[in-house]
Amino acid sequence: MKELRFDELTVGDELPALPLSPITRTTLALYAGASGDHNPIHIDLDFARQAGMSDVFAHGMLSAAYLGRFLTGWVRQERIREIKLRFTGITHLQDAPLCSGRIAEKFEHAGEERVRIELKTTVRGNIDTIVGEAVLALK
Repeated sequence: MKELRFDELTVGDELPALPLSPITRTTLALYAGASGDHNPIHIDLDFARQAGMSDVFAHGMLSAAYLGRFLTGWVRQERIREIKLRFTGITHLQDAPLCSGRIAEKFEHAGEERVRIELKTTVRGNIDTIVGEAVLALK
């Protein structure tokens, strides 16, 4: 992990994106087992179709977990001070999520150097499935 350094960051800097593998039925089954979220709309094709969907689709919290992975690629977990996320779209089978972030603010609080990062997960190039922000303590 290459940790972010407060003095090397500028508002507007983009963090290198985290590209992820396409979502498969196996991905959804493994996530359901690991998370305990067995909502059938994510794993049962018949149920999804009865609900008006063409197929199953990824859990929103799977994409949120990917954003957590994106953040912990830059800081240790205990340095995350705040995360706010809003679900804005669906991640379908074979979509390959891309997590990205931009430095929105640098500030000091409680003796810590902190940054606020605008976050998002996108699929198919330009469809946002999650937007939000995180506050990270850098030192």
